[in-house]
Amino acid sequence: MTPAKNRTSPEAASQRARQAGTEVPGLLVDAEVDEVPAATPTRVTSRRGLAYLAVCLVLIGLNLRTVFSSFAAVLPEIRADAGLPGWAVVVLTTVPVTLLGVFAPLAPVLARRFGAERVLLGAMAVLTAGLLLRPVEVAGAGHLPTLLAGTAACGAAIALCNVLLPGLVKRDFPHRLGLMGGLYTTAICASAALGAGFTYPVFVAAGHWTSGLWFWALPAAVVVLLFLPVAIRQPSVRHQAVHAGANVWRSSMAWQVTIFMVLQAMMSFSVFAWLAPILRDRGIDGGTAGLMVSMSIVLQMLGSLFAPALAARFRDQRAINTMVALMTGGGFALSIFGPVELIWVWTGLLGLGQGSLTAVALTMIMLRTRDRHTAAHLSGMMQGVGYGLGSTGTLLVGQLQQATGDFTAAGMLFLVIGALAAVFGYRAGRNRYV
Repeated sequence: MTPAKNRTSPEAASQRARQAGTEVPGLLVDAEVDEVPAATPTRVTSRRGLAYLAVCLVLIGLNLRTVFSSFAAVLPEIRADAGLPGWAVVVLTTVPVTLLGVFAPLAPVLARRFGAERVLLGAMAVLTAGLLLRPVEVAGAGHLPTLLAGTAACGAAIALCNVLLPGLVKRDFPHRLGLMGGLYTTAICASAALGAGFTYPVFVAAGHWTSGLWFWALPAAVVVLLFLPVAIRQPSVRHQAVHAGANVWRSSMAWQVTIFMVLQAMMSFSVFAWLAPILRDRGIDGGTAGLMVSMSIVLQMLGSLFAPALAARFRDQRAINTMVALMTGGGFALSIFGPVELIWVWTGLLGLGQGSLTAVALTMIMLRTRDRHTAAHLSGMMQGVGYGLGSTGTLLVGQLQQATGDFTAAGMLFLVIGALAAVFGYRAGRNRYV
């Protein structure tokens, strides 16, 4: 790495990275691209400082999915001990994903006022507070009020990080886009895998589900302390928004890409929220179920690493979009009602398909736009609408389970969602531009 004063311009480095095939397409969209004056790289004074910044950004990514998978890992225990009604379980699995879409448009606004680094620091502090609040018991009211408030705080904080973190990675490491993009996306997948795999063992060791949830506030708090000196060192500069690029809200291609994103989000967050309870409903013990979910998410990493580069090599992406959508829907359905003897196969198929599906959906941002302003607008549209409507997946699974008493109907739902994702993936994969 090189000191900040010698860094290559983001545009030039990004162009070279695309030509070399080392950039992670669509995953590193700069949310601050419409700012005047342009946002400057994070202020560091040495290579060691730049390396320290890289560690901080990767560690932030490593905390962005534990809130989803940790709750699912001990959901039966939470329901039994806290006496949660069915509607509360549905809300707790749906609200954080909905808030990813609701708060996403706010991130660039806050960054213009306070700076992206300070907003990230504040979001991590709110995430830590939310993780600490979730398991608290209120006298006379039980755990439900704090579970709701803490989960909502976590969802809002993660929404801000989701939007701003990719831009910082791209802005501060233009000469290492492939490496940092890969580390950043791997960290997010690893976050979900860690939450799924370690929450139940912590619960078993401590003897109570609250310890399993409180545990994840520790790494978030550590990141706050590590990132604090970086964030407060940055100069305070007021920025204004300018309007450039195509109007994505009036583009049929943008809507096709966005609906593709909605459908993949419906399946993706349902994995985090419901796969562990689904496996336990099939008679698999909590520790093994958590391990299966972790394995599935590790395979998501594999798919997310290879699918974007493969998709970018083709003239259009209709075939790969269709294939990974059907893999995901089929893998999810088979995890619910396929032969239990092959459950490792079904969850593996689901993981490989889901990681590839998420990555190619995000890759459409770069492949379907001609300039970085339009790419940023399409990214904002996909995150706002995609996560907002994508939360209906977890909602529908919960409602169907409450109505039927099992997850069979949810399996049929995922076959339908996978088929629809294949249709819109085929449309979004055509060689056209927003």
